[in-house]
Amino acid sequence: MTTAWFATKGSGTNEAHRIEALVSGLQNTAALPFDHTAKAGSFFQLWKAIARLRPALLVMEGTGIAGGLACMLARIFLGTRYVVGSGDAVGPFLSALHPVGTPVFAAYERLLCRLASGYIGWTPYLCGRAMAFGCRRVVTAPGWVIGAGPRAGAREELRARWGIPPDALVVGIVGSLKWNPRHRWCYGMDLIGTVRKLRRTDLCALVVGDGSGIEYLRQAAGDALGRTIFLPGPVELDEVMSALAAMDVGSLPQSVDGVGAYRYTTKLAEYAASGLPVITNRIPVAYDLGESWMWRLGGDSPWDPGYRRELQGFLEALSPEAVLAKRPSLQLLHDLFSKEIQVKRVSDFLQDLLIADQNP
Repeated sequence: MTTAWFATKGSGTNEAHRIEALVSGLQNTAALPFDHTAKAGSFFQLWKAIARLRPALLVMEGTGIAGGLACMLARIFLGTRYVVGSGDAVGPFLSALHPVGTPVFAAYERLLCRLASGYIGWTPYLCGRAMAFGCRRVVTAPGWVIGAGPRAGAREELRARWGIPPDALVVGIVGSLKWNPRHRWCYGMDLIGTVRKLRRTDLCALVVGDGSGIEYLRQAAGDALGRTIFLPGPVELDEVMSALAAMDVGSLPQSVDGVGAYRYTTKLAEYAASGLPVITNRIPVAYDLGESWMWRLGGDSPWDPGYRRELQGFLEALSPEAVLAKRPSLQLLHDLFSKEIQVKRVSDFLQDLLIADQNP
């Protein structure tokens, strides 16, 4: 029995590496082609590959419509069972980008889950959502660190390269800086705006990454750029953990809604592995996992003025001693973000689906 898999973000992406690892405990697996930049063509190419291979199980990482339609049509016309893996609630996520399509996206998510034989959620919240939409079998896999650990001496080397004072208290984030024109925000915007207002000068903001929001971040930094605000640009995947080593605290605010409330995000495993305590707001994960290593601030989103006011007061008073006392334990990393544990768990889940009754 062949298990075929693909990622809607495309080959070579973090999502592709993730699903390839999660199915690695199975025999007879096959990667299917998918190009995120040519979705229509990828749909037809994927459909042909499924029809030719006729896998016993099809596993899709991501919830893109082109890939999802191929899975659902394969289920209806070919009887091919499929499993969906996702880190986002697809309906709210797509609706946030294209509000006019909200009813269509909601219907798509429900049908995608209803026809699926299984669901691999990055969080238990997403698994519960899939079950509410009719998917009977679910498993949680919150992710792990992809890429190499920090290089020896990376903290000192990168701080010197980027011009960050060696004794500064650094709060930062590494990620995709995609601009949201509706809220005039991207990762790091809340942090930069707040640091510019601080009376203290020994605390710096470090935002590592690239995207459509980088120029907006530079404008927001103003004359503080290179003094208390640092925007070094993107780093290679193997340099992510080294970039985090240059920080003292991770910033990870989310919107408390149908998008942010369901997430852990890939950064959570990286922050935990780096020993970084995290500043966030009152999202579910901050209560469920973060009691010992997260600070929960008020506000419904990182662009909420209430969140920024609390962030300013918090950073004004933050001390190195408080940071040291809040570092996450290595046991948390092993128990929750272990790659080996998650691969074994998901492999068992998929193996059970393969031998289960053909009815989902």
